[in-house]
Amino acid sequence: MNLDLLRKKDLTSIIDGSYSSPLKKELKTFDLTMLGIGAIIGTGIFVLTGTGALTAGPGLMISFVIAALACLFASLCYAEFASLVPIAGSAYTYSYTTLGEIIAFIIGWDLMLEYLLSVCTVAVGWSGYFQSMLDGLGIHIPTVISAAPGSLSHGAVSYFNLPAALVILAIATLISIGIKETKRVNNIMVVIKIAVVILFIVVAVRYVKPSNWSPLLPFGFKGVFAASASVFFAFIGFDAISSSAEETVNPSKTLPRAMLLALGICTILYVVVTAIMTGVVHYSLFANFIDRPVSAVLKMSGQNWMAGIVDLGAILGMSTVMLVMFYGQTRITFSMSRDGLMPKFFSNVNKKTGTPFKATWLFGIIAAAIAGFVPLTTLAELVNIGTLTAFILVSYSVLRLRKTRPDVKRVFKTPWVPFVPIMSILFCGFLILNLNPLTWIRFVVWLIIGMIVYFSYSRKHSKVGIEEMTKNMYKVRNDVNKDL
Repeated sequence: MNLDLLRKKDLTSIIDGSYSSPLKKELKTFDLTMLGIGAIIGTGIFVLTGTGALTAGPGLMISFVIAALACLFASLCYAEFASLVPIAGSAYTYSYTTLGEIIAFIIGWDLMLEYLLSVCTVAVGWSGYFQSMLDGLGIHIPTVISAAPGSLSHGAVSYFNLPAALVILAIATLISIGIKETKRVNNIMVVIKIAVVILFIVVAVRYVKPSNWSPLLPFGFKGVFAASASVFFAFIGFDAISSSAEETVNPSKTLPRAMLLALGICTILYVVVTAIMTGVVHYSLFANFIDRPVSAVLKMSGQNWMAGIVDLGAILGMSTVMLVMFYGQTRITFSMSRDGLMPKFFSNVNKKTGTPFKATWLFGIIAAAIAGFVPLTTLAELVNIGTLTAFILVSYSVLRLRKTRPDVKRVFKTPWVPFVPIMSILFCGFLILNLNPLTWIRFVVWLIIGMIVYFSYSRKHSKVGIEEMTKNMYKVRNDVNKDL
């Protein structure tokens, strides 16, 4: 491979603080933890528990633990980089400082798709819960604007999912206004949805029948592993925390704490809720209410009053997931654009709001169109393969940097190296192997498109490449002058 494809961003200039940023520093440990919980607690509890139960039975509890372990190993690797390279870009930036430009572009391109499709996928689920809540209030959205074309059953016709499109535009508005306003709204919604989840646990635990947990693994470990690969979608939010590095106060210490806190809290909630759900209702019955499993469990327990509260919690939960994912999308693209790998438009920061205002709205319109017109039945797995790939590269980068730059001071160190990074790679690789083969094909197609963009635009406009070329020109000129 040509050496210019593996050129790296200067790690020293980042560490010594000479890397200036136009973004405002507003986030602290609590804000970042809420950001992580906001991204993780949402679709996983309120939607994926239903499909997961049909795949793994009560063993879904184990599936969540396996997915959480993969994230734990990866988060320990992320935490080291977050403390070492406290600038926007997450896995993209980490790869740029260790593995080289083309690898960084691939992972950045991959994360762009991950975050965008996450927003669209969750928006469709949000639309279903929102319409259900409106129906309970006697308000009915016309069928023709209630879902994407071809996504309704029983011959019903719809042309556009208006609620899904509108919620994305509302989130784009909030993020474009400023990070301070965004964190306030996110913190409020996260506190409410955690309260709803805890209330569900308190109310539903009385109706658990241990007999429903037998057999624990009706589909064997094959079902458990398949469910792990699927519900991994529920955990991907923690990596979005690292995208906020440039807007974080004391990121070297704050980011690692927030990542581990958010992951730990969410794992406990996932396992407890899954245990209660499969204990209250036999796993086979989830086929009857796959889109709203939590509220359906309460209705079957005679707790209709609580089912309405859960619907509200689901709406807020999915709102924060979209908020954090959309935020991560804009910051990844901002970082790539600042490095010259994407057009300058994406890194233009509005002086008044301190945000990439125009790029935020562009992605908002694109995401709203996708959520409104495209049935998103299989995109969760496409998001998963992109995230797992990013985790693998970050874990490998920790191993690589420990060898190439052992002298660098690390505020947070990944423990038990090389064990933890290797386990992260193995866990994530195993989950990728359990994904649908069609997901692999779609992922490869997206990467091919990315390579076209890189070789036709990014390689020529790379700021790292331009700086290297300038240095070489000066060196040649100096050498010539010496000879003269």
